[in-house]
Amino acid sequence: MGMKSDIEIAQEAQLLPIGQIADKLGVAQETLEPYGRYKAKLDIHALRGLPRRAKLVLVTAISPTPAGEGKTTTSVGLADALNRLGKKTVVCLREPSLGPVFGVKGGAAGGGYAQVVPMEDINLHFTGDFHAIGAANNLLSAMLDNHIQQGNALDIDTRRVVWKRVVDMNDRQLRRIVCGLGGKVSGVPREEGFDITVASEIMAVLCLARDLTDMKARLARMVVAYTRDDRPVTAHDLHAEGAMTALLKDAIKPNLVQTLEHTPALIHGGPFANIAHGCNSIQATETAMKLSDYTVTEAGFAADLGAEKFLDIKCRAGGFHPDAVVIVATVRALKYHGGVPKAELNTENLAALERGLPNLLRHVDNIKNVFGLPCVVAVNAFPTDTAAELKLVEDKCRELGVNAALSEVWAKGGAGGEALAQEVVRLCGEPAHFQFAYDAEDTIENKLDAIARKIYRADGVDLTPAARKQLRQLTELGFDKLPVCMAKTQFSFSDDPALLGAPTGFRITVRELKVSAGAGFLVAKTGDIMTMPGLPKVPAAERIDVDENGRISGLF
Repeated sequence: MGMKSDIEIAQEAQLLPIGQIADKLGVAQETLEPYGRYKAKLDIHALRGLPRRAKLVLVTAISPTPAGEGKTTTSVGLADALNRLGKKTVVCLREPSLGPVFGVKGGAAGGGYAQVVPMEDINLHFTGDFHAIGAANNLLSAMLDNHIQQGNALDIDTRRVVWKRVVDMNDRQLRRIVCGLGGKVSGVPREEGFDITVASEIMAVLCLARDLTDMKARLARMVVAYTRDDRPVTAHDLHAEGAMTALLKDAIKPNLVQTLEHTPALIHGGPFANIAHGCNSIQATETAMKLSDYTVTEAGFAADLGAEKFLDIKCRAGGFHPDAVVIVATVRALKYHGGVPKAELNTENLAALERGLPNLLRHVDNIKNVFGLPCVVAVNAFPTDTAAELKLVEDKCRELGVNAALSEVWAKGGAGGEALAQEVVRLCGEPAHFQFAYDAEDTIENKLDAIARKIYRADGVDLTPAARKQLRQLTELGFDKLPVCMAKTQFSFSDDPALLGAPTGFRITVRELKVSAGAGFLVAKTGDIMTMPGLPKVPAAERIDVDENGRISGLF
């Protein structure tokens, strides 16, 4: 029999009406705001008084490779498996951005028999959250430029506008533009650029806000420009936060959908993991923890990025921490870290696997020993894995005192994740001695140094002259007590994407430091990080189609 594509599996699924999924959580129907038959938002105001009760499980991964790791697939399959074991479980995921859906990556709703549905809706528009974020972002841009046009009472330096417009599409043409051309009636000419919507600070604000009031206060604090005498100008100075919050009042509510096995899933928010903090919203995680016994959530990319930011930024803001961590790896990806080209990954190669394993072991060591959390390695099974390869991974993990569980959720759904689920339940019963990688009260330089040395295993941090000047300014402005969000390549522990495995003997260069005062973190840019991706030579969009009945094909 031929292999079914993800979208074919998803379209054959029998979905339950969303009211029945809410019933499983004991959510009253008046708390549910349906968007069609299979999607709904949850009214966070109605759930405000409930206590958090769930065990929290964080799913992260080794450094990603073109071979694919399957973090979302594992998260979904693990939640299904926990429910099979009789544990009331909710999975919390990020919403996919339209840009990557039409670009290289395709959809982001899991895969095989471990998916969230309706898959097409989740990947296209969903409940309109990202459109609301884009509208709020661009409203602020319009108000900023209008302020300059109408006399510029705040004395904004038009060369120091740091707030960009956004669009949720990979569109390299918009990275650097000149706007305001056409004479006096068409504004003041200046350089401008677009980011992709998920890179907007409003995305990070939405995902870290505790409630509507907190979101409005965070939006007000966002720095949009600097005056000619170097003072920051905020959204509050432009009187924009009220209108922005009005556009976002529904977007802050988490979206309820289901997995193929009818496990409740909250999918909400989606900040970039290499330039922002890469986790779904505090709203969704909190809500799930109030309504379940186990909450499974994922953080973007590898543990040095997504998990570090989940723990140091999101957990600090949310006042919780995971009870257990799952690190996803594949034999194929580990062989890639061991130097095997993509085309040869299906052949057994124990020597290359041995060379690639240090990448996994370093991530494991960080979670266990830097953050003090119990963890398990989920080996995401591929048909080409051999028994000898799987045994080698298991043996090496055991040397670090960590169990490796084979996860077959892609092929078998929740039934293929029961061994992993049992280990997760066991770990959740162990004491966690959680600690952050750094103290937020420390200096900016010491925080950068702590992340670089402890997590990346670098020999230290070098700041460019420009970054050093920004560090002084940010400290003078009182932003030095914020946590640090590293903007770094996802492909390596270092800031060089070509350094695979577990490199040593390198330093991290910070090129730029900026404040995301609303999100509540400093962004340290290393390497060459794109905030507006481009489309590839053959975009995924070329394969996507719709038939006469409105049925979509080619979306993964």
